[in-house]
Amino acid sequence: MVEKDKLLIWQQNVNKLPTCQHDLLSRDILTKENIDILALQEPAISFNNMSIAAKDWTPIYPLMHGSSLDNMQSLLLV
Repeated sequence: MVEKDKLLIWQQNVNKLPTCQHDLLSRDILTKENIDILALQEPAISFNNMSIAAKDWTPIYPLMHGSSLDNMQSLLLV
């Protein structure tokens, strides 16, 4: 295991576009850069109120996630 002395965060606006979010998650750039936290602005939300996430990431939804999807502006993937 490699020790790191920095926490690396990648922030990106995906404009609620599922293809943009899927492309970001499926490319290896996040792995190559050793990103620890992915901060998404305007994440893509599906019909079941969930977002696109890969198996390597744990989504952290805002506290008011279920109440109004129109106001959901961010999502953290750890």
